[in-house]
Amino acid sequence: MVTRARIGAMIDRASVQNFILGVILFNAVILGLETSSQVMARVGGLIHLLDQICLAIFVAEIALKLYARGPSFFRNGWNIFDFVIVGISLVPAAQGLSVLRALRILRLLRVLSVTPSLRRVVEGLMSALPGMGSVFLLTGLIFYIGAVMATKLFGGAFPDWFGTLARSAYSLFQVMTLESWSMGIVRPVMEIYPYAWAFFVPFILVTTFTVVNLVVGLIVNSMQEAHHEEDVERTDNYRDEVLTRLVEIEALLKETRDRR
Repeated sequence: MVTRARIGAMIDRASVQNFILGVILFNAVILGLETSSQVMARVGGLIHLLDQICLAIFVAEIALKLYARGPSFFRNGWNIFDFVIVGISLVPAAQGLSVLRALRILRLLRVLSVTPSLRRVVEGLMSALPGMGSVFLLTGLIFYIGAVMATKLFGGAFPDWFGTLARSAYSLFQVMTLESWSMGIVRPVMEIYPYAWAFFVPFILVTTFTVVNLVVGLIVNSMQEAHHEEDVERTDNYRDEVLTRLVEIEALLKETRDRR
């Protein structure tokens, strides 16, 4: 148990975590160089060797964590995330599994679990998902209503854009993203339907500006709550540490008085 505790403490050291972060970033550069045929033709063997060394370091880290923490390793979502990412990298590039080998670049996502600031961003995003679900449901209803209306209003003259419900929904998604919405879609439609702006402008105002801002607001609020909870936890830990020291000091003073 002492050995496990020491290994666990060693893995959690800032220097070790910074080293793992450096290996992750270095491995990301290596995987990027693998996409260059010229680089691979010159130093392909060295690139593969460095990639295997990085993978060996990741496997060793996961193995040490498993040994140090035992079954509790899988109680932490970030540990499971790291385990899956490294496991994908161990899949052999044979038969129909070559696509999974392309997913080795997912090792770069381990930056999320190693960097506390990025972890807080992801945790804030995850905590915002319940509220975002309601916003997405509202967006879906707006899109469905808009797609039905667009199909009935403009489908006859513009079958490629609004001929079916699916095409209308895709065209409205393009409008929502403001990608060539005016010259590409709305103005051609207005040449036949002059009052089409009365449909598209409110749709853009509702979806692009209102709904998207709601999503951003939910994410920002969740991140603020995550930061607040972290501050509260840090304050509680500091208070407990101070109280523990005060108890120790009182015990020492009492022991000193008893000796006198």
